Amino acid sequence: MSFMDLSLKEEYRSFSDDILDEFYIPVLNESVMYQRAVGFFSSTALLDISLGLIGLLKNDGKIKLVVSPRLSPEDVKAIEEGLSNSDEIIIERLLESITKPETTAEQKRYDLLVNLLASKRMEIKIAVVEKRKAIGIYHEKLGLMYDRDENVIAFTGSMNETDMAFKHNFESIDVFRSWGDERSRVESKINSFKAIWDDYAPSIRTMEFPEAVKEKMISYQENSSITINDFSEDSEEFMEHDEVTNVPSLPQNIELRDYQIEAISNWENAGFKGIFDMATGTGKTITGLAAATKLFETNRNRLGIIIVCPYQHLVEQWVEDIRLFGLKPIICYSSSNQKNWKQRLKRNIRDFKFGITKCFCAIFTNATFALDYIQEEIKKINKNCLILIDEAHNFGAVNYSMKLPDNIPYRLALSATIARHGDEEGTDKLFKYFGEKCIEYTLRDAIRNGMLTPYEYYPIPINLDEIEREDYLKLTKEIVKCGGLDEQGKISDYAKMLLIKRSRIVAAANDKVVRLKELMKDYKTDNHILVYCGATTIRDPSYQEGNPEEEEVRQIDYVTRMLGNELGMDVAQFTSKENNANRMILKKEFDKGESLQALVAIRCLDEGVNIPSIKYAFILSSSTNPKEYIQRRGRVLRKYPGKDKAIIFDFITDPIPDAEFDNVTSDAINSMKSLVKKEIFRMRDFADISENPASVDRLVQSLCEKYDVNIYEEEDDDEF
Repeated sequence: MSFMDLSLKEEYRSFSDDILDEFYIPVLNESVMYQRAVGFFSSTALLDISLGLIGLLKNDGKIKLVVSPRLSPEDVKAIEEGLSNSDEIIIERLLESITKPETTAEQKRYDLLVNLLASKRMEIKIAVVEKRKAIGIYHEKLGLMYDRDENVIAFTGSMNETDMAFKHNFESIDVFRSWGDERSRVESKINSFKAIWDDYAPSIRTMEFPEAVKEKMISYQENSSITINDFSEDSEEFMEHDEVTNVPSLPQNIELRDYQIEAISNWENAGFKGIFDMATGTGKTITGLAAATKLFETNRNRLGIIIVCPYQHLVEQWVEDIRLFGLKPIICYSSSNQKNWKQRLKRNIRDFKFGITKCFCAIFTNATFALDYIQEEIKKINKNCLILIDEAHNFGAVNYSMKLPDNIPYRLALSATIARHGDEEGTDKLFKYFGEKCIEYTLRDAIRNGMLTPYEYYPIPINLDEIEREDYLKLTKEIVKCGGLDEQGKISDYAKMLLIKRSRIVAAANDKVVRLKELMKDYKTDNHILVYCGATTIRDPSYQEGNPEEEEVRQIDYVTRMLGNELGMDVAQFTSKENNANRMILKKEFDKGESLQALVAIRCLDEGVNIPSIKYAFILSSSTNPKEYIQRRGRVLRKYPGKDKAIIFDFITDPIPDAEFDNVTSDAINSMKSLVKKEIFRMRDFADISENPASVDRLVQSLCEKYDVNIYEEEDDDEF
């Protein structure tokens, strides 16, 4: 087959044509010589140039490249003013542009290209523009391809051989053939390239490829014996598809438990739609991936997999398990280590849509998934796709529920707390989109079946002081005064703001740190301790008059200072400020329990961070939201070698001290009754599946009598 048998257009434009598949690869498959003058030289540019070359190389073809060094304005000025030798500067910049390949696919292509350079099947020359003392960058875009019958195709235009240029930039090329009316145009291009290559083109100086640069390239080579025959016929290594494996499978070292098998079976029977309501630590991730594997097999080995989870650290935890299932996901968030994830995502969606690949897997943070660009890409998938959302309760929120794609037919929600506290509308949206629960595996089930650690539960009553009670009552009156609800019967934004301010008073109660210090004296020689703080400030108990800037301090900072300085414990903060590398170090030291006794944390443990060695938990941030306190409890109950049970201290708000109760008005007591009632419901929930439920009964009864609360009434959603 020769070039004359190909159906070629006179012009290709990237937004209307697939230049790679329609022009570049078909022509190179029939070529025995490829001559190209293009762009800046770098090792990554060489890898880009290799895209589509497998056909040429298997034809025993040769490559001639003319490239330019990347010179800065300062380099050009120094050369023009005679301050630097031009050849030395050029070689220095070429050396700087050689870097080690980042992926397995890149390394394989790089090793082959170095061998081609050594064997002179690929030749490279360096061109710069020189006129008098001036020097500039040679940047012409010219390409020539020759077949065995000496037919020639020439092309010119804006395009570089990069994945970005092929698929994402707006690029165009004009194509000329050596047969027919365009022969003279092709001969002109041939002569132009020859003049540059042989160094007689006006105002252009062409240099041989420096030996020093060759030597540096060789230093990064890992396989010096590789040949084109080591590459598969489907060109995957030349298109970087090795970053995404196409066959998910259950790992040999994982045996699903009965409840996981039941969940997947129920999901299949529901048309591969549904919710896995599973307690923290019971294997939601593995169950979700096993479900995706089952769907892939049932769906004739064809499936796109979209996974979404709240935070970057959760994405990285998921990635580890995804790879166990034979998938190498596209990792999609702003600071992903896969710098070109947007291009990979677009390419894989395109290839999947047109049947080039059978499967791809992409994982996103919630924020990235909600971006307009991502939403538009996902809309291109019209079938054979699964969306799997971890901590799916978040997608009941208005801003996220609007991003749930209707075009994806298979759906799976994972959550230990799928019902959204105080948001029936958001909860209904989740059930309408995902379907019904395929399993409800509770903390009680998990403890009973040995999936989680048993625990003892000790509520610690704390009081609000006079200032805190006054502020609490003022805000309550303001909430009642504003009516609380808007015209649609929902809590108004102003009321929400007041409710948040009021809840912060409870979270920041100074009695919490006082009681913590008393309790911790009995544990200051122990380890594997977690202190869970609120994201709030407190009035510093050590505040001295005359230092107004120190009157308030973050609760977490005060607790850290108190434990470390006053009790002499080895403590560290574990917050969103610590990057993943620092977190891994902290977790490792905490697990050993030698140089780090306690972690002081805020919200980052609510969803996803796994520190199973926690044995003692002191929960200062006593949320009334079941989603939050169920997740916090689940974090503490994870199994760990040598951990036979966990101990949980929960700081419960009894707002009025007994000694002052008779002096408080009935209106004030009634204003605080809702808070007390919610604390009682949480205590009962915690105590119900603990090892010591009876120890909580006395406190519950005492609070019920004190505030006239009926524990047999249903829990209400009255926030006011």
